[in-house]
Amino acid sequence: MSGAPIPEARAAAAAAPAESSQGLFGRLRARLNRGGNSLAREIRGLLQGRRIDAGLLEELEMRLIGADVGVAATQELLEDLRGRVARHELADADALIAALRARLTELLRPCEAPLRIDAGARPYVVLIVGVNGSGKTTSIGKLAARLQAQGLKVMLAAGDTFRAAAIEQLGVWAERSSSLLVAQAAGADPGAVVFDALQSARARGVDVLLADTAGRLHSQSHLMEELKKIRRVMARAEPTAPHEVLLVLDANQGQNALAQAEQFHAAIGVTGLVITKLDGTARGGIVVAIARKLRLPIRFVGFGEQSEDFGLFDAAAFAGALVDGAHA
Repeated sequence: MSGAPIPEARAAAAAAPAESSQGLFGRLRARLNRGGNSLAREIRGLLQGRRIDAGLLEELEMRLIGADVGVAATQELLEDLRGRVARHELADADALIAALRARLTELLRPCEAPLRIDAGARPYVVLIVGVNGSGKTTSIGKLAARLQAQGLKVMLAAGDTFRAAAIEQLGVWAERSSSLLVAQAAGADPGAVVFDALQSARARGVDVLLADTAGRLHSQSHLMEELKKIRRVMARAEPTAPHEVLLVLDANQGQNALAQAEQFHAAIGVTGLVITKLDGTARGGIVVAIARKLRLPIRFVGFGEQSEDFGLFDAAAFAGALVDGAHA
């Protein structure tokens, strides 16, 4: 749909980070894996006082797999490192760590793609999906606050009608972020809620519509069919909608998060990812596995309850947080 264009300054603001990525990932570096042994701590402990040989690289391989980097991504990383060791390019532990950090950055870089609000689509419709407990509603609230701060008029659609608490929670975030809210009673048809919200957003000159959906397991085929229905309903109201399908993934799910991403993408065509709860017991490596396997844009990462603990994905900063931990 072509509506009144968003002024250039506002369109640029929608694409720009609201915070320094170094500040964001500095906080992540301090909090990643704080619940147990971090990958960074294990790598440095493994390399301390040792020369780089085949045995050390095998142990490093096991550490990476244990950190949810995944077998395929780990083998790719280690193949590169083994080649460099054989060519005597890595003389000591610091050189090996630097090489691992650089290779991780290269692997993650294609997924470093911020969400850009199309000035020609008004409202710009974002459908948010994910499994139960992934941090979906909280991510919507943080994203709404971010967009509002960038001068965009935001509306939230309470499409999770199965839980009254979900509607109430979204209402709290709407009030906190000064966003509009469209909701119906618990048990209402989620497609109808989203349809009404899109119509209302158009009438009220909303720039961005964020549509919540009920959490569902990727293996629940009937609920995945419901998501397809919601998408079809959106398209009836606006042929180009949704303009973005954001999948929220809990990093603590490990390799199961990769399975979720694969099946949600196959079902409804995911266009971007939000990786949450990186401050829990997550080892962080699952981000690497997902990046290598799916090449889907990682729009945002989150690792806390505060709005500032949510921001744009930065490949180099994330690789540094993963490998260096609090030591860098």
